[in-house]
Amino acid sequence: MITPAPSALAGKVRPAKDGPAGLRRWVVYQRERFPLAGHAPLVAAFSASAVCFSALVRGHVAFPRPGALVVAFITSLLFFLQLRIADEFKDFEEDSRFRPYRPVPRGLVSLRELAWVGILAAAVQLGLALWIAPSIAWLLVFAWVYLALMTREFFVPRWLKAHPVLYIASHMLILPLVDLYATACDWWIAGLRRPPDGLYWFLVVSYLNGIVVEIGRKTRAPIDEEQGVETYSALWGAHRAVSVWCAALGCTAIAAWQAAARVGTAGPMLTALAGLLVLCAIAAVRFLRHPVSGSGRSLEVVSGLWTVLMYLGLGVWPLAWAVWRAS
Repeated sequence: MITPAPSALAGKVRPAKDGPAGLRRWVVYQRERFPLAGHAPLVAAFSASAVCFSALVRGHVAFPRPGALVVAFITSLLFFLQLRIADEFKDFEEDSRFRPYRPVPRGLVSLRELAWVGILAAAVQLGLALWIAPSIAWLLVFAWVYLALMTREFFVPRWLKAHPVLYIASHMLILPLVDLYATACDWWIAGLRRPPDGLYWFLVVSYLNGIVVEIGRKTRAPIDEEQGVETYSALWGAHRAVSVWCAALGCTAIAAWQAAARVGTAGPMLTALAGLLVLCAIAAVRFLRHPVSGSGRSLEVVSGLWTVLMYLGLGVWPLAWAVWRAS
């Protein structure tokens, strides 16, 4: 459903080498490949704002049920974990050749073990869906199917690798699907059987934010480029990669403004966007002027900050303000 069946992995699994044992292996893996300290706040903002924006756009001025927020958060976080696991399968051969220091090639954990983790995550997601509303599970399955296609690179891996723009465009579509499920924890539970009008702008924001984060984290200074590691700065050059990143920021800002207009907060959102765009522009100029080792990290950090604050500004803060005014 999400990863190949464990029985099909025999030829791709390496025996674990000497190293951390037991649960400590997974602590190390989490720290290196899925750091919760970085992912959890972003996913919390992503999922909470999805639920809150859905409530606002359908005219429901009240804080969401705790159960809806919990299900949206845990399910979304597990989706991002499954995306990481899918990447481990897709990149296994390249990692073994060019990045043997990563957890799977060096034998810290095996692909078989990661397959079981992905399946367990799916079981938790399904259990939460059945708990909150069994009929919502079809949206979960829809996202799983797309994730499975991504894992197989849509059965055209070489063609996609040769077309990086189409690669990122196709892979980022998983984010609106995850977001659709998160918003459904509000509108589906409220009895609607189609997304409320205006919600699609929030889904567009999710898609574009994914592009911002992806380019931001894969833009490096020349000295930090690694052989066999495909970054956008290596593919396009640093200046073009930053230009595309800035264009993605601009498109996301327009979509966020349109989404905010659907819930009556276009003015405050424009002010917030102006400040965020200035911050991002400063980071971009500094990176291009001083491309020293580690300087690309600033684009990744700013991309994450941009995403978190935008989500909070679209859903959580406007709903909190509306509830306070109505009280």
